[in-house]
Amino acid sequence: MIRPPARPAPAGTVYFSLLGPLTAVRDGRPLPLGPRKQRLVLATLLARPNTPVPVDVLTDAVWPDDPPRTARKNLQVYVSAARALLGSDSRDGRDRVVHGCGGYRLTIDEGELDTLRFRSLARAGRAAGERGDLRTAARLLREALDLWEGPPLNDLRDSTGVAEEAERLEARCLTVYEDWAETEIELGRAAVTVDGLRDLVERHPLRERLRVAWMNSLHQSGRQAEALAVYDDYRQLLARELGLEPSPAMASLYRAMLGRGRTARPAAVGREAAHGTALPAAPRDFTGRREELRELLALLGSPDERVVVVSGPAGSGKSALALRAAHLLGDGFPDGRFHVQVRREDGSARTPAEVVGELGRLCGVRVPAGPVEPAVPVESTVPADAAVPAGPERGPAAAVSQGAADAWQRWLSLHRALIVLDDVPDEAFVRGLLPRSGTSSVVLTARGQLAGLAPVHRIALGALADGEALELLAKLIGPGRLRTDPAAALRIVRACGALPLAVGVGGMRLAVLRHLPLAEYADRLGDPSAALDELVAGDISVRLRMASGWQDLSADDRRALGRLAGPAQEGGFTLDGAMEALGCGERAAIRTVESLIDAGAVTSPAGEVTAHAALYEVPRLLCLYAREREEGRFSPG
Repeated sequence: MIRPPARPAPAGTVYFSLLGPLTAVRDGRPLPLGPRKQRLVLATLLARPNTPVPVDVLTDAVWPDDPPRTARKNLQVYVSAARALLGSDSRDGRDRVVHGCGGYRLTIDEGELDTLRFRSLARAGRAAGERGDLRTAARLLREALDLWEGPPLNDLRDSTGVAEEAERLEARCLTVYEDWAETEIELGRAAVTVDGLRDLVERHPLRERLRVAWMNSLHQSGRQAEALAVYDDYRQLLARELGLEPSPAMASLYRAMLGRGRTARPAAVGREAAHGTALPAAPRDFTGRREELRELLALLGSPDERVVVVSGPAGSGKSALALRAAHLLGDGFPDGRFHVQVRREDGSARTPAEVVGELGRLCGVRVPAGPVEPAVPVESTVPADAAVPAGPERGPAAAVSQGAADAWQRWLSLHRALIVLDDVPDEAFVRGLLPRSGTSSVVLTARGQLAGLAPVHRIALGALADGEALELLAKLIGPGRLRTDPAAALRIVRACGALPLAVGVGGMRLAVLRHLPLAEYADRLGDPSAALDELVAGDISVRLRMASGWQDLSADDRRALGRLAGPAQEGGFTLDGAMEALGCGERAAIRTVESLIDAGAVTSPAGEVTAHAALYEVPRLLCLYAREREEGRFSPG
């Protein structure tokens, strides 16, 4: 049965349902949707409404193994049939399905598609819950669930592409059901959720959040023994099937039930278990990066992107961008959002085994002990006189055991979580931590490009625009003070290379030195020999951050960067300038410059240009630091 949309569509409009078998009605009458391949195309377009669907995705949905030579022509026939079924847009008379550079885009309204209505009701229900209006939240979430007729697209799941879309839809339905059940439990109406939760747990026995809600509903209904049995059964199932154990939050809930008796109503504890979050506080002074943030949010919201690399020079705001996105994506990752710092405070990298161990503790993954695989020794490239920390030890003690790696991959395959691995040193460090299957996503921040990882999506950060950098400075020193001398303020942010870290440190320093005229501070920063001395605020030093980035470069790259820093300070350098500074031929210069680009020390033009026509740049503060090293003026403070 297809329920009509909550907001009636105009007469003659087709209403589609994906939350069950693929069906369509017009004016209450079911419509024939054609042969199976035509329905596969229609289902794939409807599963990604108002979004371009690449032709390759449609092809894989219809012919997963061996598409015929006529595949594109056949797709055009199926799309033409969909156009005829949908009719034209009542607002502008245009076709509902159009072809563009990104693929085929189907335009459809909330009142014409159950998944859009479902999403709207769920969003409104969650917003009501966040306001504390639990009764409205429960009602709206229940309305959304009334649209769920069973396994989505259950008649077309023999197509791998459609099956993946269907699984994503079902995961959203399960998340909303969990939201609704938790809300009812908080309202003291646990009895209405018990039977439905039991049925869903039987169908999804490894979904921990369902188990937590079922435990709470039984406990609040006075059925403590059954609630405790739910935990015991789950613990044994995880140990037997996957070698894992319940999350620390769920174990804490179990202990609370044991100790408090029937009077306990630990729904809030269950909610913590369902929404495990281990994120640092959102950066309060986050400024700019609007396009990059929009792109990152879109990528992490896409079912096809599992790994995103955010790269840029030291101090460009990579961590702030990743954390900002993670804080905004709570609804999209019901199994948690977790942040792990890959480096120690001194800038040296932790071992992969340490990082896996922390991920295990955060996510409730039991990391088994056992023999470890030997790591490939890495020759140190840090000179003896370098006043920067040495890298981590490499060897058997630093490697990740196969059992630990398998346990982590099993957890990822069963959960939809967001993992932020911050300040990654190289590709080898994270390869075993990236998801091989499932719907979890990982954001990697790194100074280098991590070119050896594929397939991943990359977002490269550079300097802020002048307006964004001034906005950040105004947040720290006050807009009134900035308006006293806007020209000096602009000189300050440009002397900082418009890097968020440096602008932030400069702003913090000015916030303390209220007597210091902006023009005088701009003069100090404009002096190449003094700029890094001026960019210190308390225990935060831009020079030390530059030293940490310097540590990551190979000895050859450090030597080359020292020689290129001179011409780079004069507005960038060309390939001819690099050949002259390095004293080498064209091929050697190209390899050196590209190695520095890969390491994140040199930036290149965004568009395609020949090597001789390109103008290469080095961030100003990195230039200053490299000159210090080249001239032997380095000091660690």
